[in-house]
Amino acid sequence: MILAVYTLSARELVRFFRQRNRVIGALAQPIIFWLLFGAGLHGSFNRDAVGGLSYMEYFVPGVTAMILLFTAIFSTISIIEDRREGFLQAVLVAPVSQAALVLGKFFGGTLLAVLQGTLFVGLAVLTQDSLTLNLLNAAALLGAMAVVAFALVGLGFCLAWRSESTQGFHSIMSVFLFPMWLLSGAFFPAAGVPLWLEWTIKLNPLTYGVALLRHALYLDATKTIAEGIPSAPLALGVSLGFAALMFALACTTASRRVQGDLL
Repeated sequence: MILAVYTLSARELVRFFRQRNRVIGALAQPIIFWLLFGAGLHGSFNRDAVGGLSYMEYFVPGVTAMILLFTAIFSTISIIEDRREGFLQAVLVAPVSQAALVLGKFFGGTLLAVLQGTLFVGLAVLTQDSLTLNLLNAAALLGAMAVVAFALVGLGFCLAWRSESTQGFHSIMSVFLFPMWLLSGAFFPAAGVPLWLEWTIKLNPLTYGVALLRHALYLDATKTIAEGIPSAPLALGVSLGFAALMFALACTTASRRVQGDLL
């Protein structure tokens, strides 16, 4: 089982780094978002509501969450491609457990997401004088990114397993995943929004992932305790629960055959 998990994880990493356009797009898009929105909304942002942070600094955990979300989700597109090429059918009949297949995909996608998130945070630290990291911050942030990415890979796994084409998967992503990120407190604080939107943000599991990244990045209550931002214990508990739920659902989903497996 360990060999199968390692092989599938390494395969995800090799496929990613061999596709240069994918590497460039994965790194360039979040940076463009951060720079454009940070510069455009800097003057209209209420710094007092979030511990005196500038919008560029407030947006760092949000962009990190976006990197984790889209890297994790895109990494699971390989499930659709593997099914079309016949590789997935070969794995399904191999003498390994379904958990090995699931863990291999999970670990590969999580490693890719954490790696890209780390590169972005490093860039943010270099360009923002007020943003600093020590060993404790870095360790906490890596752990938070791993938990959030693991859960998001599970979400992408469940969606990709039931999809028969990459076009259908992209359609789901555009109408479901992007709003999920926007309504997570990554783009704007939840304080002062309409009641229905406030509850939508509270019920969004990614809200707690973004909050966990924010707490790990600062480890400073004066910069993370603000109206609408979940506390660190709540964010950690919900994120871990979401990750465990997604892993269980992925294992259950992988045990079921879809039409593409029979072709």
